[in-house]
Amino acid sequence: MTMETEKPARPRKLFVLLPLLLFLALAVVFLMQLLSGRDLSVVPSALIGQAAPKTVLPPLEGISLPGLDSAEFIGKVTLVNVWASWCAPCREEHPVIVGLSKDERLTIVGLNYKDKPENARRFLGDLGNPYKAVGVDPNGRAAIDWGVYGIPETFLVGKDGKIAFKHVGPMSPETVAATLMPEIEKAAAASQ
Repeated sequence: MTMETEKPARPRKLFVLLPLLLFLALAVVFLMQLLSGRDLSVVPSALIGQAAPKTVLPPLEGISLPGLDSAEFIGKVTLVNVWASWCAPCREEHPVIVGLSKDERLTIVGLNYKDKPENARRFLGDLGNPYKAVGVDPNGRAAIDWGVYGIPETFLVGKDGKIAFKHVGPMSPETVAATLMPEIEKAAAASQ
């Protein structure tokens, strides 16, 4: 009888230690991620190097700009900015996008995401309109095709119609200088 009481003690100890071992394994994985030096704010995109998704969106009513048509990207460097009037970070980044619109190497287009037309028009009226075209995506289907995680997101499309760069989150002057401008220069220098 003493043998039967001793045998269950070993599995019970292992059962008690199992959560601790799992916790330690997860802690090691998280620590390795933190110490890897990788920028955790960068969200990889499977679309980098791929043709921009075929997108044809109607224009924002009440402004005199065309809608969004990805066929228009060929032959020029295009910055596609996904935004909405209800998006606080979009409002934060908008002055940066307006500043970029002065760069003659670029055509900046907007993909207005799940927004009310009157709010989108007010947003552009209040903050300025940096876009050469604004396509309306009321149900978010086009954004899904582009692989949008959340807005704002910005894509750089090269003259060849392929996505060269993606930025998730609001653009800042520092982001533009450090990451976007080198990509714009590469895309502008590339021939079709």
